[in-house]
Amino acid sequence: MVQKVSEVVGTSTQGFAKAAENAVHTAAKTVRNLRWFRVTDLEGSVKDQKISEYHATVKIYFDLEE
Repeated sequence: MVQKVSEVVGTSTQGFAKAAENAVHTAAKTVRNLRWFRVTDLEGSVKDQKISEYHATVKIYFDLEE
């Protein structure tokens, strides 16, 4: 088996976990054979002195088809 890695960034106003979930969910719409993921970075946006958006950089691993 050979796997490929794709890096994506998910966003959410609800938290880091939801941002990571959004990244995986969106990638699954166009990539088959997803196997696992790794969150590599957490960041966010600030507006009016408050957190306005959460960003999760996610590496998604999937099997290549033969």
